[in-house]
Amino acid sequence: MKTLADIKKIAVLGAGTMGPGIAQTYAMGGYDVTMWTRSESTREKAKAALHTQLETFAQEGEIAAEDVETIYGRVNFALTVEEAVAGADFIQETIVENRDAKTALYEQLAACVPSDVIIASNTSAMNIFEIVPEKLLPQQIICHWYAPPQLIPLVEVVKSEQAPQEYADIALALLKKCGKTAVLMKKFIRGYIVNRLQQCLNREVFFLLDNGYCDAEAIDLAAKASFIPRACVLGLCKRADFGGLDMTANNYRNHSYTMPEHGDEMPHVLEEHIEHGELGIKTGHGFYDYEGVDIEALKAKRDKQLFEVFRLEKKFLEDPV
Repeated sequence: MKTLADIKKIAVLGAGTMGPGIAQTYAMGGYDVTMWTRSESTREKAKAALHTQLETFAQEGEIAAEDVETIYGRVNFALTVEEAVAGADFIQETIVENRDAKTALYEQLAACVPSDVIIASNTSAMNIFEIVPEKLLPQQIICHWYAPPQLIPLVEVVKSEQAPQEYADIALALLKKCGKTAVLMKKFIRGYIVNRLQQCLNREVFFLLDNGYCDAEAIDLAAKASFIPRACVLGLCKRADFGGLDMTANNYRNHSYTMPEHGDEMPHVLEEHIEHGELGIKTGHGFYDYEGVDIEALKAKRDKQLFEVFRLEKKFLEDPV
């Protein structure tokens, strides 16, 4: 069975939204990475994105400027799946969330990948363990990243029932070596941890908006000025410890909160934005007005602020309350 020391080469399958950032993270961890995508245009965009992201890390002091080309040079691009995974010790699949596409890819992997290679999917919405061929289940895990993957520290890890715990442990250690905050899930559930929490928050956000209790700006300001920064220090479960579990229990006993009715239905305010083609920064309008705003400059500002936030969060994680 492989150990962390046996992991030398990593294949990243898919070079769209997540691929370049994931490849960058592994390359920054010192690994040789081979990326694959079937589209030449996507491949060229991935190369440009990877280099730009590394330059940003250098500008932020996360890596030395002289290391940009060295790290970039650790990432190669293959024209076929077979070429990409040849000699790989760890495979990270991050292709489009389409069942047919994933089924086809995993059939290819089943035909060419040795049984001791760890295969990790980045699927966010699918139960990959129901999709992959049965022969791959003993080597299949999930490493679920968040966008932008080169910036967001979290990766959620869960193994198939057939895979040994050692494979999940290797993935956790590998991700930690690459600077990520990896958490282990004991068993699979759709949405993992954070997406499920975010969906509960979304339900409340849209309930408040649909019923006119406040506007989007008030929600964002309230969240940023209260539980979000507090969570950087205490998380969610430890926050309950500090507040007193008896107080939390009383909230349930007193029915101080009830779930919104019809919380799973499409929110009216969201439906209206979609109908008007207001999709957020990509269209210039969403909950906020981005008309005339330099979107690339706005994204760069977001990334700079994320760097600052996660540097502080790293400090708190290394010396927790």
